[in-house]
Amino acid sequence: MPSPRRTIEGRPLGSSGGSSVPGSPAHGASGGRFEFQSLLSCRPGTDSACARLRASDSPVHRRGSFPLASSGPAQAAPTLPPEEDRMNLNPSFLGIALRSLLAIDLWLSKKLGVCAGESSAWGSVRPLMKLLEISGHGIPWLLGTLYCMLRSDSWAGREVLMNLLFALLLDLLLVAVIKGLVRRRRPAHNQMDMFFTVSVDKYSFPSGHATRAALVSRFILKHLVLAIPLRVLVVLWAFVLGLSRVMLGRHNVTDVAFGFFLGYMLYSIVDYCWLSPHNVPVLFVLWNHQVTPSH
Repeated sequence: MPSPRRTIEGRPLGSSGGSSVPGSPAHGASGGRFEFQSLLSCRPGTDSACARLRASDSPVHRRGSFPLASSGPAQAAPTLPPEEDRMNLNPSFLGIALRSLLAIDLWLSKKLGVCAGESSAWGSVRPLMKLLEISGHGIPWLLGTLYCMLRSDSWAGREVLMNLLFALLLDLLLVAVIKGLVRRRRPAHNQMDMFFTVSVDKYSFPSGHATRAALVSRFILKHLVLAIPLRVLVVLWAFVLGLSRVMLGRHNVTDVAFGFFLGYMLYSIVDYCWLSPHNVPVLFVLWNHQVTPSH
């Protein structure tokens, strides 16, 4: 006997849509066949409703593992932090090394500041350290170089003193520019009672005394004929002068270290740009008399 004709939905033509009672086995079977055929009839990319239907009937969704796209307001995808924020959360090795070096510098400078005040551990030798501070100040060196240059009676001596004056002026200018750019404050335990100060002297980096000590000592060792004990004394003066800047609380250790390096390099610049009557004769016109040769 031929089977009764059925509709597309899978029900016999003779049966009405509401004949089955909800909850009965017949109703569940017909509903299951309808949902199964609907899932088969949907193809990927055809209709968004089909995708929602497949997602709602999936076992994963029924367990509540993933929220429905249409069950609530649209949730924005989590955004990653900007690149610079991620770099801050994960600092580089160089940044960690610089912070560690700065912390060690501040700690060591405070420990070595034994003459920062009268009540410090070595407060009794503070006047001696301040006298040593004057020996490396720029004004005494400038005035002394000018006086010796005016009193000199030889062209060779004037040439050396002219270049020493040029080196001292270059040192003052370069240190003032770097201090104005960096603007590192002096240590907190420092007492501003220096011999003579200008506006940039409130800054600490680099140490002008250390720069001048390295520059002058290298200049003297290069252009003056000295015995070995005197040469050792010049080097010792430069080293003790730099150390006294930390002991007085004027500078940190890195200020003095960079000052020594800068002074050493400054002499190389002066030696490369050496002033002589052959390349800059206008600077030597001030002395118009000739030195009489000795017989």
